[in-house]
Amino acid sequence: MNIEICTDSVEGVIIAQKYGAKRIELCSALSVGGLTPSIGLIQQSVLNSSVEVHVLIRPREGDFKYSKNDIEVLKSDIKMAKKAGAKGVVFGVLTENNEVSNINQELVTLSKSLGLEVTFHRAFDFVNDFKIAIEKIIEFGFDRLLTSGLQPTVDEGLDVISYLQANYGSKIQIMAGSGINVSNALKIADTGIKNIHFTARKTIQEYLEFGMGIQTEIDEEKIKEITNLIN
Repeated sequence: MNIEICTDSVEGVIIAQKYGAKRIELCSALSVGGLTPSIGLIQQSVLNSSVEVHVLIRPREGDFKYSKNDIEVLKSDIKMAKKAGAKGVVFGVLTENNEVSNINQELVTLSKSLGLEVTFHRAFDFVNDFKIAIEKIIEFGFDRLLTSGLQPTVDEGLDVISYLQANYGSKIQIMAGSGINVSNALKIADTGIKNIHFTARKTIQEYLEFGMGIQTEIDEEKIKEITNLIN
């Protein structure tokens, strides 16, 4: 089982590799599903990592229906991630009708020309027809797909995840993510999935009174428990 851990800190990268993570998905703003991290965070994560660092390319929170200006930001951030030492990038663009946009082909071509792996992220879980969507994702040349099976969590989307693995797992890496924990990790592994993705963090301080948000840190115990369970 390949484990990808999503983190927003260098400390998270160091702990993730300690427990045998195959990949890191690096981002910022986990409280809104993750945004593109800073170039400094990418550089320091790569310097402190012996495992692959894959960078989330998401310029703003909300949906995945991007304007022309957003797309230009995506392109610039992909190039920036490569310069900072990333192994891969993670993105997904949808049309106004929640279909996989042809813009993804251009972004994949750019990424591949830079030697980057590409993952289509959970924008997939918002599509209207997942069978048409995954065919396009494969056609465009994505290396893997991150999904919760069209539902908020993997528990709810397990049937779709199983279907995707059985029918498309030989063409693209299917990676299950969202809500993975000690109680369901083995059940997810039983689908035959070869890749799982999870976030492990805990609150250490709240600064809501001053509008500064909630400070979190990597939850080492959760990572240890899940990796020990499935490996």
